[in-house]
Amino acid sequence: MDAATCDAGPPRAWRTAPVGVSTVAIGLLVATVLWSATRSSSTLLIRADVALAVAALTLVPLVARRPEVGGVLAGLLVALSPVVTPVASFAVLFTARNRPFRQAAAVAAIGVAGEAVQAIWRPMPSLPYAWRLVLMTAAYAALLGWGTWAQARHALLAALRDRAWRAEQEQERRVMEARAAERSRIAREMHDVLAHRLSLLAAAAGAMEYRPDAPPERLSAAAGVIRASAHHALDELREVITLLRSDDTESPADAPPGQTLADLPRLVEEARAAGQQIEVDDPLGPPVDLPPTVGRTAYRIAQEALTNARKHAAGQPVRLALGGTPGSGLDIAVSNPTTPDSGATGDGGAGLIGLAERAALTGGRVTHHIDASGRFHLTAWLPWPT
Repeated sequence: MDAATCDAGPPRAWRTAPVGVSTVAIGLLVATVLWSATRSSSTLLIRADVALAVAALTLVPLVARRPEVGGVLAGLLVALSPVVTPVASFAVLFTARNRPFRQAAAVAAIGVAGEAVQAIWRPMPSLPYAWRLVLMTAAYAALLGWGTWAQARHALLAALRDRAWRAEQEQERRVMEARAAERSRIAREMHDVLAHRLSLLAAAAGAMEYRPDAPPERLSAAAGVIRASAHHALDELREVITLLRSDDTESPADAPPGQTLADLPRLVEEARAAGQQIEVDDPLGPPVDLPPTVGRTAYRIAQEALTNARKHAAGQPVRLALGGTPGSGLDIAVSNPTTPDSGATGDGGAGLIGLAERAALTGGRVTHHIDASGRFHLTAWLPWPT
């Protein structure tokens, strides 16, 4: 316990009932010593001892409030009479319990000095001066050590309680962070799945609404896109929920497969069926062997890029380019012309923020900008181990 803590005052428990009990006990000791002193002392000395006993008892409340001051006064009074010894001893113990060691040692030293003076002018015939001084020094040292140990034990228990409280707070903080991360993860997955499918539904439904006079085969194709998109949305939503419910310790072999880069051709065909113009530059060729996490992230990036283009630049052609090699990383680039009402594409919406977070989890990065000609560019780089 440091000095600042000690100077804050003794604990409340030492100011109430224990102090009262100590006062009664000290009073009994003082009465006993006083009775013993009256058996062989003069009348004047007896009166002095009674007065000093009363004065010593009045110091007990002061010791409880200001141990160092009360202890010094008790140490000075003990030089006059043995009836003050119980109060001086209590002052040493109480000061050692509630104040820094230096203050308690000073109080004990004054008490020992007072006992030494008392032994000179009020000797005990049955006990030599040297032995009396040794015994009193040992007694005060024992009280000093006892109080210091009690203070250290109290400080240790307080530190342990504080550490336990901090551990509980840290655990609660981690639980809250884990819940927030899980909510963000669920929101990101739901956004990636539903935004793509709902944009396809909106495009197909819009075509049917604005072209009711279209040939039956075109209306049938649009209805097929709506039906297939709704069906795929339910399947992907079920897959996302299954993935989110799976245990983190689950092995990759037991986890749901999810979409990977190999599913990119189907994604492009679905978007083209909904009327989106897409040019694909894929020098990688057949499905490449990518880590599952990187493959799913690459698919989500391409999916979100096509969805953004469909939402914010409807009717504009989109160019999707893939490249890279094992060891150098996988590159994904998507670009499309912007329209006057497509400002949301370039200001970093929630979907683009989610893509950046998803790529960062795999060690990659996502950037986007609008060039001088008004064309929107989204580029991504993902690690591709050798």
